This record gives sequence, structure tokens and C-alpha cells, in this order.
Amino acid sequence: MIRIFKTSVKTKRQVKTLKPHINRILPNSKWNFDLDDCDRILRIDSDDSGVLRITELLMVHKFHCEELE
Repeated sequence: MIRIFKTSVKTKRQVKTLKPHINRILPNSKWNFDLDDCDRILRIDSDDSGVLRITELLMVHKFHCEELE
């Protein structure tokens, strides 16, 4: 299942900081940020229920994150 999130992540450096945390929460998932998109999209392809923790993770790191429908 693909889930799409609107975020406030702006730079590759910020993605690099988040990468180990996301990989820990979703070890068997594919994910990527589209920083060129105006909504700075995070796409996650996963059947793991840990996807819901991604919003919390980004908020802890001071980023906005909301799932789009």
C-alpha cells in the first residue's frame, strides 16, 4: 500500500537526518521524498503498520507531516 504525506522537509540534509529513523520504523519498506514538489511529498510503499508513526517521527524532529488522501 502506498501512503502519501505532505511535509515541511526542505533539504537533502534533512532527509539524511531522518533516513535512519524511518528505516528503523519501516525496515522492509520503500520510501522517498519529492523535495521538488510544492508539498514536499513523502511516499511510503509498505504494508507495515509503522507507517502511522512517521507523522509522530517528523513532528519530533520539528517537521510538519500530514497524510494526504
